[in-house]
Amino acid sequence: MTENPSHILVVDDDDQVRRMLRRCFEDEGYRVSEATDQAGVETALENGVDLITLDLNLGRTDGLTIARSVRQSWDLPIIMITGKGDMIDRIVGLEIGADDYIAKPFHLREVLARVRSVLRRSGPRADAPASGPPASIAFDDYVLDLDRRALRGPDGDIRLTSGEFDLLALFARHPHRVLSRDQIMDLLKGHDWAPNDRSIDNQIARLRKLIEANAREPRLLKTVRGAGYCFTPQSLQA
Repeated sequence: MTENPSHILVVDDDDQVRRMLRRCFEDEGYRVSEATDQAGVETALENGVDLITLDLNLGRTDGLTIARSVRQSWDLPIIMITGKGDMIDRIVGLEIGADDYIAKPFHLREVLARVRSVLRRSGPRADAPASGPPASIAFDDYVLDLDRRALRGPDGDIRLTSGEFDLLALFARHPHRVLSRDQIMDLLKGHDWAPNDRSIDNQIARLRKLIEANAREPRLLKTVRGAGYCFTPQSLQA
């Protein structure tokens, strides 16, 4: 067991699932707390939590409501657990800031792999008590100011359209994760987009010209052939 194990909050109204996840995480050396509703989540968060696994289909409480509430006051990773067909809930959950999702039925080895991956990506947050939401995200030589909706580079502010800012903020919140074009469109525009809408591709092309040393050989906003796009900064701090 590590000296300062990460603290995982398991939110699920199914006693069997909670016990199974608790046993799985504790066997790997993590600290574990449990909650079944909003009140339980709030109590646990006051004691410091590093990551939440959140079942969206809670009996008495809407999991998306809990996710929104957490995001308003806390900056910590959330992994959603959803039913296999709950695509709309997954999209909404990612849109409000969830870091990943796991579809039921799941394998415990997959859950552990995703938890480890998210904790690694979350950096210092994994070993420290949760704090308030970040005002900015720094990556490589840039700072994305979420309050001012501005991007600052080595030579000062970089002018972005509203759509370009939202797109870059989306990538910055999901670093080193491949996002398909459809996922990006759903997260940014909901269902209000047409299959022939190429605005995302145009915005990515413009962002590359603004933040890449060589837009033709992108290092930050990479194309993953046949899969989508991936934001791959060398350093990232929220």
